[in-house]
Amino acid sequence: MHGGVNKELVRQRFARRLKEYRRHAIIQESMACELAELICRDKEPPLFGRILEIGSGSGAFTEALLGRCGAMSYVANDLVGESRELVRRIVLNHRVQEFSFIAADIEECERLPDKVDLAASNATVQWLTDMSSFFMKMSENVRPGGMLAFSTFGRRNMLEVGSLEPHALNYHSLAELEDMARPWFMPLVLHEDVRKLDFRSPEEVLRHISRTGVNGLARERWTKTRHRSFVERYRSSFPSGSGVHLTYHPLFCVFRRK
Repeated sequence: MHGGVNKELVRQRFARRLKEYRRHAIIQESMACELAELICRDKEPPLFGRILEIGSGSGAFTEALLGRCGAMSYVANDLVGESRELVRRIVLNHRVQEFSFIAADIEECERLPDKVDLAASNATVQWLTDMSSFFMKMSENVRPGGMLAFSTFGRRNMLEVGSLEPHALNYHSLAELEDMARPWFMPLVLHEDVRKLDFRSPEEVLRHISRTGVNGLARERWTKTRHRSFVERYRSSFPSGSGVHLTYHPLFCVFRRK
């Protein structure tokens, strides 16, 4: 890991981009649908008592999940308080009886609901600094037999950018995640995928990253010289058709609480 994650900077960036996030975060949108499918595919009847969503953000996963299964109570959490209203509207549209929102860093938060039937998170846990502690914390909140399900990113994520610039995110492999979860959770689904997006230029890649907040690049320290060097190296190293490409490496994990 390069210097760790500045959570306050992450919060500021996502707060600025929240309303336009879904328009640009096409990989995260598709991950939301795939994760929701994995959670609900064997659920009969498709109803959960209490759901805890971690990193609710723009509400893309909330919508994908509640479009496939119901819930009596929905608790959403995000670092960005502005997420509350976006998610609340979606939850109310799906006739969930109870809704509450916790604006906090999940790693610092002590007032989480207990005995949840499902704790779920789409494209968020890569921002956490201690995944082992996260699994332990979730074991205290998910009831025995309940589910912990999340999507995140693997080590090949944005490999083009990572080969040119240091970033703050610490990506894990599926095997590492399974190992960390083992004391409390048994795996039901462990799946990974590699997807490439094409862009006309490296500048467009940087705009995409800025609009989706997904990499933890230390953009605030960039000079014109550093920016120009990055663009030139990216263009020569990762050509694709008439432009360049960017790799995403989604991971999907569904666990059952022992």
